[in-house]
Amino acid sequence: MTVRTKSAAGAWGGALAAALAFAVPSTTVLAQAVPASVVTPAREAEIAREAYSYLYPLVVMDVTRRQATQKGATGMGAPVNTFHHNQAFPPGNFRAVVRPNFDTLYSTAWLDLADGPILLTIGNTQGRYYMLPLYDMWTDTFAVPGSETLAPEGGRFAVVPPGWRGALPKGVERIDSPTRYVWIIGRVQTNGPADYPFVHRIQQAFTLAPTIPGAKAPPRAADVPVPADKSPVAIVNAMSAAEFYETAMQLMVDNPPHFNDQPQLARLGMVGLRAGQGFRFTGLASSVQQALTQAKAQGPANLLRYAAQGGKQYGGWRTMTTSIGSYGVDYDQRAAVALIGLGANHPVDAIYPRAAADKDGKPLDGANRYVVHFKAGQLPPVRAFWSLTAYNKESYTDPNAIDRYAIGDRDKLTFNPDGSLDIYLQADDPGAEKRSNWLPVPRGPFDMNLRLYSPKPEALSGDWPMPVVERLP
Repeated sequence: MTVRTKSAAGAWGGALAAALAFAVPSTTVLAQAVPASVVTPAREAEIAREAYSYLYPLVVMDVTRRQATQKGATGMGAPVNTFHHNQAFPPGNFRAVVRPNFDTLYSTAWLDLADGPILLTIGNTQGRYYMLPLYDMWTDTFAVPGSETLAPEGGRFAVVPPGWRGALPKGVERIDSPTRYVWIIGRVQTNGPADYPFVHRIQQAFTLAPTIPGAKAPPRAADVPVPADKSPVAIVNAMSAAEFYETAMQLMVDNPPHFNDQPQLARLGMVGLRAGQGFRFTGLASSVQQALTQAKAQGPANLLRYAAQGGKQYGGWRTMTTSIGSYGVDYDQRAAVALIGLGANHPVDAIYPRAAADKDGKPLDGANRYVVHFKAGQLPPVRAFWSLTAYNKESYTDPNAIDRYAIGDRDKLTFNPDGSLDIYLQADDPGAEKRSNWLPVPRGPFDMNLRLYSPKPEALSGDWPMPVVERLP
C-alpha cells in the first residue's frame, strides 16, 4: 500500500523545529534585534511585500476553515473532523465557489489534530477514479491517497499532528501533517447525474474518527465567527493590516512554517514580525506599520497581475505545471493560487489549462461563435479523463437551455471523418448536427478551463500540442 506523501526528510521534515525556532526568540538569530538604521525604508517596503505574499495563504485558509466549520455552515461546510459529501453537481446559477467543476463530486473535511491523530478510512471504491488530497495550512498538498496509488480496497491512515510520537493501531499507515489543521478536498469521478447513486456509495466509504475511540477533547476557546455570505478571499482582503498580521502571527504557533522557509522568516524578523500570541501590530515601528499597511492594500492587485502572467503559455492557453500544489519557496505563486483557486492539486494529479483569447489573441466573448479543434490523435493525454468548462467574467457558470456546463471524453461526442474533434462554443444552439459537441457559453466575456485528470507526461512537459481556439465567421 502506497500513498504519495512529502518525505519526512524533505520540505516538511523540520516543520516543528522551524516553528520552535521562530516562536522562541532566545534560540535563534531570527529574534535578535536589528537596529532600525540597518533596515532602510526601501528595505522595509520590500520585506512588507514579501510578508504579505508569504502570509496570505495561511490567513485565507484559516478564514476558509472557520467559515466551513462554524455553526450553521452551509454549502460544503460540516463540523470539524467530519466529511461533507456533495450529492450533485452545482446548478448553473451556483455562486458559492468560483470555477466549479462538473466532473467530480466533492467529499471535504477540516481536521483539527490538537487532540491527536485522526483515522481516515477509505473503503472499497470499486475501481472508480478518486483522490483525497490533504492540504496543510500553508496550502501545500502533503499526501494524496487515491486510485492512482491505492488498490480498490482502500486502506486505513492516521493523520498525525507535528511532533506526535504515540503508537498507532495495527494496520494503520501514518501520514504526518505539517500543521495542526488539515483540509481534505476529495474528488470522485462522476459521469453525469445518472452516476450519482454509485458515487454516493463510494463517498460513504470515506470516514473519519479519532484513533482513540471515546477520547474527550479538553475545552478550548471557540473560533471567532466569520460572515457566511462572503467568500474567504473577500473577508481577508477587507481585513485591516493589524488584523491580518496579528492573525497570521498567532496562526503560526499551531501551524508551523516549513523548514525551508527559514531565510524568509529571518527577513520577516528584521521588521519585527515574529510568531506568538503576544504579537501586536501597534508595537511595530511606525514606518514598518505604514509599509505593511501599504503592502496589504496593494497585495490583491499585485497577486492578480502575477496570476495573469503565471505558468506557461501555449497559443491562447496558459497553464501551471510546476511549483503548484507544493510550492517550495515560490511564495508569490502560492499566494496567487490561494487568491484565485484555493486548493490546487499537484500537476501529476490534475492540470487546468485556461484560455481567455482565441488563436489571434482576441478576448473570448459569447457574442461570437468559436470552435476548439483537436487534431486526430491529439486529444488531451490523460490516464483518467478530461473536460472543458466555460465561465463568465466573474468565474461562474451561467444557466443555459440544455443545462450543460462541461463537455469531455465521457460525453457522446461526434468525431470528424479524419478522427479529429470539434467542440463548438457559442451562446445559441448550433443545430441538431452539432449539438452533441456544443458547449454553451455566457453571452458576454468568458474564459474556459480544460481539465486533465492524471495527465500523461507529454501534457506536463509541453510536448502535447494544445487545441486551437478559432473564431467562426
